Amino acid sequence: MPKEIAVAVLNWNGAALLQEFLPSVLKHSSHIAEIYVIDNASTDDSMDVLEEEFPSVKTITINDNLGYAGGYNAGIKLIEEEYIVLLNSDVEVTENWLDTLFKRFQEDPKLAAIQPKIKDYKNKDYFEYAGAAGGFIDRLGYPFCRGRLFYKLEEDKGQYEDYREVFWATGACLMVRKSIFEKVKGLNEKLFAHMEEIDLCWRIHNSGYKVACDPKSVVYHLGGGTLNKLSPRKTYLNFRNSLIIIFLNLPGEEAFKKIMSRLLLDGVAGAKFLLEGKPNHMFAVIRAHISFYRMLAGLFKDKKKLRQRPMSHLAGIYHHSLVWDFFKRGKTIFSDLELKNIKSYFK
Repeated sequence: MPKEIAVAVLNWNGAALLQEFLPSVLKHSSHIAEIYVIDNASTDDSMDVLEEEFPSVKTITINDNLGYAGGYNAGIKLIEEEYIVLLNSDVEVTENWLDTLFKRFQEDPKLAAIQPKIKDYKNKDYFEYAGAAGGFIDRLGYPFCRGRLFYKLEEDKGQYEDYREVFWATGACLMVRKSIFEKVKGLNEKLFAHMEEIDLCWRIHNSGYKVACDPKSVVYHLGGGTLNKLSPRKTYLNFRNSLIIIFLNLPGEEAFKKIMSRLLLDGVAGAKFLLEGKPNHMFAVIRAHISFYRMLAGLFKDKKKLRQRPMSHLAGIYHHSLVWDFFKRGKTIFSDLELKNIKSYFK
């Protein structure tokens, strides 16, 4: 019988990662899914490794390195299965991880995207930075997770085991309904890398669909495979892309107010980087804002093609300031937050 699920691993010069992590994907997924590797114009021996060591894996070759967004958009067009997992090449999966997620899609036709619980491959008792137990944003667009606020990671003690709607699901392991992925125009290639999944999930919410996390499904993420957390390039992309997605997904006046507030707070963040002896990161924040303002003409055109809804209408928004709560009020774990201020459709 044809399979309804595809697990799509995006690869760029990651032969060693494929050798380390693909075995778990094949072992725990092949019974229910086709496994694909989308290769982003690798120059190492990735394709040889796939041919020699993983002959059952289907390959899709992209002629240029299109980044996370472009690579997946191009690859997904060639995948026929209705349910697709966008899986980083540095993720170890576990037994029944995929069955658990697929069941949620079967139960809820409004569910468009879902993630498992993401734990740290190197320290398996702790949540992992990119996703943890589901993602949220505060009223100024700062992202955080159940299990991770800013740089503070929690130990997983079973405190976030409930299935619930979230604002965003991690791109490290993101299962989507292809028909809705295509309806909301896929990933934004202008972002290139970082926060594309938040933008995608925002458009999913704006279109009236749901995003969720099911912690009964567990995977382990190595992290830092594309850009190290300490990279100024990553700082630049995160700050710039955050401004872009706020601008694109919120109504005009609300977006303007959020961006003006972010101009001030991002300036504080830049000053903090300088005081910490990280001038390259301070300059990355400045470059992020300059780049965003230079992109505005094109972004205005993009915005006209998209649906926007006020934050007050969306699930998974924390209607307080995470910056204030974390740095001034000492609220360093998710359960410290005033959770009544996070709306959910799950009741």
